[in-house]
Amino acid sequence: MEGMSDVAVARAVAESQSERSEIVFPADANALGNLFGGRLMQYIDLVGAMAASRHARAFTVTASMDHLDFVAPVHVGDLLILKASVNRAFRTSMEVGVKAMVEDVREQKLRHVSSAYLTYVAVDQQGHGLVVPQLICETDHQKRRYEDAGRRREMRAGETLRKKRLREQLGSEWNV
Repeated sequence: MEGMSDVAVARAVAESQSERSEIVFPADANALGNLFGGRLMQYIDLVGAMAASRHARAFTVTASMDHLDFVAPVHVGDLLILKASVNRAFRTSMEVGVKAMVEDVREQKLRHVSSAYLTYVAVDQQGHGLVVPQLICETDHQKRRYEDAGRRREMRAGETLRKKRLREQLGSEWNV
């Protein structure tokens, strides 16, 4: 990416916050009229990628999605609103938090239906990692999310190492 280097730059959380709205149609739902979980995951990934790309000002790829919680069903006809925010920037990766809500347009109320944390990596056109700007947290809420993202990263790193060691122990027969 042009102009991207190891020079430290920083951007405020608000500069990359993203929002997406969807109306849930029958083709997006199961036989009970509830939004497919996989479709909700797709929407979460898309709005998360928007926030990550805005922060990095580069292409981003999804490295992981974790702590995905389905809190309540989303029904056909619901207005789904997804909001994404970069929680923390590391060297080439960023943790993005996404919250999904259903809006009751008549009552003008929001109902929380899902939350997730995703990790994105900024890449150039050849797929090589790019250094991302650090994050400027301006509110207590943003600062808490920043600290929480650091703890989640430590947990993810430990789990990644545990799985790697397990695969090495099991060898090529792990699936038998």
